[in-house]
Parts: sequence; structure tokens; C-alpha cells
Amino acid sequence: MPIELFIGLRYLKAKRKGLFSMLASVIGIAGVAVGVAALIITLSIMNGFQSDIKNKILDAQAHIIIYGKIKNEDIDYYRGRIKSEKEVESIAPFVLGQAILTYSNRSLGIIVKGIDAQKEFKVNNLKKSLVYGEWKNFEKRRKESPPPIVLGEELAKNMGVWLGDEIILVSPQSVATSFGVFPKMKKFQVVGMIKTGYYEFDSQTAYAPVKEASDFFGLEGGVNGIGVRLKKIKYARRVSLELKKDLGISFIVKTYAEMNKTLFSALKLEKIMMSLVLALIILVATFNIASNLLLMSIEKLRDIGILRAMGGAPKFVRKIFLWEGNAIALGGILMGLIMGLAASLFIARYPLIELPADIYYITRVPVKIEFRDIIFTVLITYVLCMISALYPAIKASRVNPVDAIRYG
Repeated sequence: MPIELFIGLRYLKAKRKGLFSMLASVIGIAGVAVGVAALIITLSIMNGFQSDIKNKILDAQAHIIIYGKIKNEDIDYYRGRIKSEKEVESIAPFVLGQAILTYSNRSLGIIVKGIDAQKEFKVNNLKKSLVYGEWKNFEKRRKESPPPIVLGEELAKNMGVWLGDEIILVSPQSVATSFGVFPKMKKFQVVGMIKTGYYEFDSQTAYAPVKEASDFFGLEGGVNGIGVRLKKIKYARRVSLELKKDLGISFIVKTYAEMNKTLFSALKLEKIMMSLVLALIILVATFNIASNLLLMSIEKLRDIGILRAMGGAPKFVRKIFLWEGNAIALGGILMGLIMGLAASLFIARYPLIELPADIYYITRVPVKIEFRDIIFTVLITYVLCMISALYPAIKASRVNPVDAIRYG
């Protein structure tokens, strides 16, 4: 053990004037531990919410969405061009448009998505999101009259619709007849309800067979979008840029993150601000370390003078106090890690905090521990602690040995 470390540890364990043994040191370590634990718990919960929201979005959306009108005879051609990208796993053409849903004297503007269910299930998890009805009814009845439609659960609640009810969709496009211009309308029968857990989808979206949706929006059997699922989602940005270059300006290519840019930006900003606020707890704890070391340098003034008189260089005295600060920092960080990880795992395993399901769509606090956040917390805490120990160490090293022995 280096002599500087040996002396520093002895000082930490030494009895102080008017205080119990090690009390000041314990307070310093506890302050750092609480700050580290609070930061780890908060970041883990924030990561959990971000991951949960991301999963809910991907349950209802593809990794990459391509918008652009494609005629019925050209669908296979564009499917081949997109599938030529090696990272593409599956694709699903769709029709997307806005309409007015009317039922029992109620009307509401919604988004209608026309899908081929079997292909759509390969690019998202809508198959698992059905809470009422059966998808086989959707497939079986798509050639019947009225054709089937699946509504978001919140949308169905808002409209007072249940399985088997017939609703009418009104298209913003008009139809010219001999009696004048009339809005285009089509009757559908509700065969299912979806709950993705993402309110925007569940309250505004309806799913109809792709052919009926294409005819309803005047696409004559064509589509106006293609969903793409990748083998690895981390390549979404790169693949989207390549598809933009390959398909040309006639198509708009967006990743799931770009489609929900505002939401992800808000979550990222919230995580950063929470981290900064909680970092202040650690900063306050470092002030306690600085004051603790300053008090010790005054109490040990005579000892410092004797060490200097025996030939101890200023560097030697500096190291003693830096080792003390290092010991407090590492002790606090270690305790904080244990407390933070234990609390995070406990929250994840036992639902002590119940969330209202109608607001958050989940009943327990989601937790996701990320290694990089732990590394970030440890590094920033250690740096702040060592900076706080630097001034007392420098001040102690500048003590004049003669004055220290005389007045110590």
C-alpha cells in the first residue's frame, strides 16, 4: 500500500474534535451514494418508458414506411426493387387515407389503412394487438358485402361501436352524378378491435382490406404506401437513405423514428433534463467532500507540518488528501451502484407503484437498465468528487511547515 494511501485512510478513520469516529466521512460517502442511486433509478425508469413506447410504435408500424402512388400492375416491380436491399426482411403494400366515420348520428375524422393482413403481420405486430374479434373474420369476409373493418379500441369506445355494427365511411373525394356532386360513401361491418397501447393509433385508425380501401380512395387497385421490416432495426436510417436514392423523388421514405420525431425528441430532452437535475444531488454531495477535507486539513495542520519538516514534499501531502477524496468517492459510488441497481430490479419485479391503465396503458413502472448509463453515472460522479478534493489537497500542500508546527 502506498504510504500516502495508508495515511489518508488513517485520517478518514481518525476521531474528530466534537464528532464521533468516521461520522463526517460516512456523511460524505452517503451523500454520493444517494446521488448515484437516484440517478441510476431515474435513468432506468426513463429508459423503460422509452423502450415501452418504442415497442408500442413498432407493434403498429413498420421499421421503414414508403409513401407514393403505385399502380396495381407496378406493385410487383417495386416490391422486387425494395427486396433487393439485403437488410430488408419483408414488405407489405398498403393504402392510407383520411375519411369520416359515421355511426348513430356521430361523426369523427379518422385514418383508414388498407392492409393485406397476412403481409402486414410480417412487418408489425398487429396480429397480437387484436383484443376483440378474430383476424380470420377479417380475411374470410373481405369479399363479402359489407366488407370488414377493424377499429382501434379507443376509436370504437368514442363512437359507441361494437362487433357486428355497421359503420359508414365518407371519403373527402366527391362523386359526380347526374343529380350533382355527392361525397363518396361506403358501408363496413366491424369485425375486430385493436389495442396497440399507443393512443394515437388506437383512437384514430381503422383497418380495412387493401382492395376495398384502394377502391374507396380511388386508387383503382393500386396502393399509396409500402411498409418495410428490416432484419436489424439499427440499420433503419442507412437503409432509408439508400431506398430514397434508389426510388427517386416520386417517393417519400421515412423511418419509424422520423415518423415519431417529436415524441422521441421530447423523451430524449426529458431524460437529459432529469439527468442534469439529479446530477445536482451529486454536486451537492461533492461540496460535502470538499468541506470534509478542508476541515481535516485544519485539524491535521500540525501533522502536515511534521510531515513537511521530515522531508515530505508538497506533492506527497497532495496525494494524501487526493487519496482520501478518492476513497470517499469510490465508497459512495460502490454503495450507490448497489442501492440503485437493487432498487431498479426490485421495482421491475414487484409492482409497488400502480399506474392508471387508461392513461399510461401499462399498470407497472417499466425499468430498463443500460450499461452505458451506469458508466456515465460512475464517471461523472468520480470526476466531480475528485475535482472537489483537488482544492483542499492543494491548500494543504502549501502549508508552511514552521507555521504549521508553531500554530498547529
